[in-house]
Amino acid sequence: MIEQLSGLSSATDGIMKSVSETRYVTTPNGIDGVGGVEQASFTDTLANVSQEAVDRIKAGEAASIAGVDGQASVQQVVEAVMAAESSLQTAIAIRDKVVTAYQEISRMTI
Repeated sequence: MIEQLSGLSSATDGIMKSVSETRYVTTPNGIDGVGGVEQASFTDTLANVSQEAVDRIKAGEAASIAGVDGQASVQQVVEAVMAAESSLQTAIAIRDKVVTAYQEISRMTI
């Protein structure tokens, strides 16, 4: 399962590189209180979220193995597995939304 997720992560890297690097910059005068700080692009944010999901799933799997070996408590295993499950469900929901948006765009008439 981890190999499939890592493959998914490497496949999304190619997709992310093909997406335009549009970035939003705050106002130089700092009207919004941030003061000209550049914010992360959608591509970077999505890449970070997907990497964090993969890391949580790996941690959940490692905790499960440690629990079987008797090196981790049941509570630690349950917490790690629940975090991994939550991350996986979030990743699936995001994927579904992206696919739906793509399909909607592809149905648009030009």
